[in-house]
Amino acid sequence: MNIDRFVFAFAGIVVLVSVVLAWQVSQGWLILTAFVGLNMLQAAFTGFCPLAKILKAAGFKPGQAFK
Repeated sequence: MNIDRFVFAFAGIVVLVSVVLAWQVSQGWLILTAFVGLNMLQAAFTGFCPLAKILKAAGFKPGQAFK
């Protein structure tokens, strides 16, 4: 799995988990959903993603989005 796919999968999992937590525990968990969305938006414009940098340093194969 390359970095791009891992980042998208991780973001999707975090969003789904935070929505379930907001539904079951507290609506405050929606802040995590907003954070992930804002991070993905800024990464689309800047090309900077902290998780992608960590994965690249760990030796994951780069994709097209985050080099």
